[in-house]
Amino acid sequence: MKNKKFPGILLMVFTLFSCNSDHTHDQDHDHDHDEVKYLVTSYSEHFEIFAEADPFVQGKTSEILVHITRMEDFKPLDDGKVTLSLITGSRGIRQTREVPVKAGIYRFSLHPEVTGRSRMVFDIETSSGSYTLEASDIRVFADEHQAIHYAEVRFPDHPGAIPFTKEQSWMITFATASVSARNLGKVIKTTGEIMPALGNELTLNAMTRGVVTMSGDNMYEGLQVASGQPLITISGAGLAEGNALQRYHEARNNYERAKADYERLSNLSEERIISERELLQARNVFENAKVVYENLSENFSERGQIVRSPVNGYIREVFVSNGQYVEPGQVLASVFQNHEMVIISDVQQRYGNLLPQLHTANITLPDGVTYSLADLNGSILSYARSTQSATHLLPVFLSVKNSHNLIPGILVDVYLKTDDTQPLIAVPVEAIIEEQGNYFVFVQIHPESFEKREVEVGISDGLYVHVARGLHENERVVSKGAIMVKISAASGDIDPHSGHVH
Repeated sequence: MKNKKFPGILLMVFTLFSCNSDHTHDQDHDHDHDEVKYLVTSYSEHFEIFAEADPFVQGKTSEILVHITRMEDFKPLDDGKVTLSLITGSRGIRQTREVPVKAGIYRFSLHPEVTGRSRMVFDIETSSGSYTLEASDIRVFADEHQAIHYAEVRFPDHPGAIPFTKEQSWMITFATASVSARNLGKVIKTTGEIMPALGNELTLNAMTRGVVTMSGDNMYEGLQVASGQPLITISGAGLAEGNALQRYHEARNNYERAKADYERLSNLSEERIISERELLQARNVFENAKVVYENLSENFSERGQIVRSPVNGYIREVFVSNGQYVEPGQVLASVFQNHEMVIISDVQQRYGNLLPQLHTANITLPDGVTYSLADLNGSILSYARSTQSATHLLPVFLSVKNSHNLIPGILVDVYLKTDDTQPLIAVPVEAIIEEQGNYFVFVQIHPESFEKREVEVGISDGLYVHVARGLHENERVVSKGAIMVKISAASGDIDPHSGHVH
């Protein structure tokens, strides 16, 4: 298997039970070793590592509980071999676990023999490949008091932190994301209507006058139809003028007569009874009669004109009913193919100068999920150079592939975007929680502890929101499942460590 090594983004924090601020290193100051844990967090493209470890003391065994989360869906790694190494200088110790004690959780026991600055290396082997993550700035001390005091002084506790265990997050739709500067550009938020793309909607017309007969009792909008499937019959029986059935019979009779004459004259020509000129004239009459008859046969039968679906698709609209009289050229129904769609978005005049700068868009579908134009294999088709006479708005046309069962006529939220060179601090829209007009995010202290922080928000492109105040780059926030963290914080009767493995 190919080895994929990622150094990871290291975030090391400690959960502490701090001593009094005026404590000294005297022998009367005792600590419960089990109360202090190193909490080590490391990230790669594929995995999040969260390890709870006893402080590392020379000559003593440290228990280490490692939680491994897949970054693709923030669910636990349920199988795979994991090797944990503690490397101090040029010396190292390691231990391998073939299976987890519980989905996503591996337990290790390491016994360091030398002191000094160290690093932890996590080697993960799964059916999809081999991966390596590292966490540096680990310290191995000569005695337990040094390890505890080092942790207490350097990494103080976080008052008001909200506990939310890995087991809790694995049970829900959950994710975290690193805060970064993004190019949001200038955003025009508007509404768009889904319509079939040109060429994807076909109109069926009457080719003769007559009375309509539907091909079935279920000729309704949304009916799936196949190419060539009969949909409507128009009968001109009983009409004195413009009777298409009469023309069909005449064409068939002319064809059959011309065919018989041509076959008879062909036999006479072989016996040299008639001239080549006479045979040629008979063949021309026959071929002309054949063209007329076959042309009518494609759309007519003994019952009248047969209107067939020209493509595989769906009935969009039906404009006639059983027994209705129609004239030639009258629209009967429309059929559309559900492959490509056009989103027509109307923009206010004040944004007219931005339309030439449009380069992409985000679309929020009726299910509440927002997609980029690239996600929908779409593009910006065009924008109007003049306003519509009825609304005085400027329409913008977007093309998208119908990979999400889009229905013509539905309305969607559209975020039209221009390019901009000014990056802005932004977080995913789902990271923002609103409370009475104020906005908050949950900032990760470590993967099982979060801080609720108020932020000031700016523009949004439907996927990301500009945070004007309250966050810094490289901080990590809850990007999915923030509402569940909020509920957990508000529910004092819920044990945050319910089901947590220690």
